[in-house]
Amino acid sequence: MRTRLPLLALAVLSLFAAAACSSDDDPSTVEAGGEQKAEFNDADVAFAQQMIPHHQQAVEMAQLAADRAERQEVKDLAARVEAAQAPEIATLEGWLGEWGEDVPVEGMDMDHGQDGMGMMSDEDMSMLESASGAEFDRLFLEMMVRHHSGAIDMAEEELRDGQHPDALEMAQEIKDAQEAEVAEMEALLAELGS
Repeated sequence: MRTRLPLLALAVLSLFAAAACSSDDDPSTVEAGGEQKAEFNDADVAFAQQMIPHHQQAVEMAQLAADRAERQEVKDLAARVEAAQAPEIATLEGWLGEWGEDVPVEGMDMDHGQDGMGMMSDEDMSMLESASGAEFDRLFLEMMVRHHSGAIDMAEEELRDGQHPDALEMAQEIKDAQEAEVAEMEALLAELGS
C-alpha cells in the first residue's frame, strides 16, 4: 500500500500539471468568463476597425438611392447593400468590444487614413447627394464599384493575415457578395452607356 500512494499522488499531480499547461499554452484560444473564445490578432482588429466606417459609408450611400435613383435595379441593389452591411457593422462592433479594442466613431472624417479602401471623399458624397435620376444612378454605380473594390481588398487582406474564425468567415462572405455585386453594377453601367 505504501508504494501505491506516492505513485497515485504523482499521477494526479501530472494530470493537474498537464491540464494547467494545456489551457495556458494554447495560442488558439483565450478564456473569458469560463468560456473558450477564439483568439484574434492585429489583422482581425484592423479588419473590424476599417470595415466599420467603410460599411457605414456604404449604408449612407445606399440610403440616398430610395428617393434619388431612377432605375428600380439601382434601388433594389442599394436596399440589398443596406440590408447586408448594417447588421455586419453591429457584429464588427461587438467583436471589438469583446476584444477590448476601440470602436470607430460614426461620422469620423472619411478623407484621412482611408487611401486605397475605396472610400468616397466629402466632395464625392456631396456630388452623390445632389444628383438625381439617371445621373444619380450612374454616379452611385461608379462610386459603389470603387467602394466595393476597397472592401474586397480589405476582405482579402483579412483572409490572408487574420486568425479569428468568425472574422475570416465574414471576410469570405463580403468578398463573395461584393464581387457578385460589382459584376451586377458593371452590367448596369454598360446598359447606361457609361
